Amino acid sequence: MDNTTKFTGKADKYAASRPSYPNKMVKSFYDCFNFNTSSVVADIGSGTGILTKELLAEGYFVYAVEPNENMRHFAEKDLSSFKNFISVNATAESTTLSDSSVDFITVAQAFHWFDTDKFKAECKRILKQNGKRFLIWNNRDSNSPINKDLFDINKQFCKAFTGFSGGTHNNDDKIKLFFDNCYQIEYFENPIFYDKESFVNRALSSSYALSPLDNNYSDYVKALNDLFDKYAQNELVKVANNTKMYYNI
Repeated sequence: MDNTTKFTGKADKYAASRPSYPNKMVKSFYDCFNFNTSSVVADIGSGTGILTKELLAEGYFVYAVEPNENMRHFAEKDLSSFKNFISVNATAESTTLSDSSVDFITVAQAFHWFDTDKFKAECKRILKQNGKRFLIWNNRDSNSPINKDLFDINKQFCKAFTGFSGGTHNNDDKIKLFFDNCYQIEYFENPIFYDKESFVNRALSSSYALSPLDNNYSDYVKALNDLFDKYAQNELVKVANNTKMYYNI
């Protein structure tokens, strides 16, 4: 399957259940990296606009680059009230943005889908001199019991499952190549609380998740519901999560 189509039909579940990014991280763009209201940001692989929305709310001008029609249209509808929002139908490797046109590039939950060499070249083309690149992931704490059980369920039912966040831990070499092995990492705590519907939808929004047309879909959904019931307290579960941000130095 083409990577640009992996989330087709999942935009509603994705937007409703995917976690946002910690306020401390978003504020760090201004406090630590000199973002300001004149800054132009390219949010690449922007999906339904979860990070895009937080950047727009800070007053930055944002190009949201997203090739998946379903995801992009959701963002266009949700973010239409922001005058500093431009939706771009393009890929990470060929954004269609002008040379030296952006101050910063952000990528949230998406870098693992990109062609590293081509995206690296595209970043060099569209970034202004001394521009910053940020790769961001929300990552489950793999030592948390509920995350261990969820891993086992996905491993049992989902043939395409290689690990959470696209098997982010398997992308170390790609990240080193992208940054010429010259980068820093920041961590931000970002625990997530789900009710049953959002917990199940979060699982179903993943690229590897079964769809209603797949065999064993009903068994998969039942296993997710049972897992929620196992850990729920006051009709909520807490999922241990942290946000990991890489940036060039």
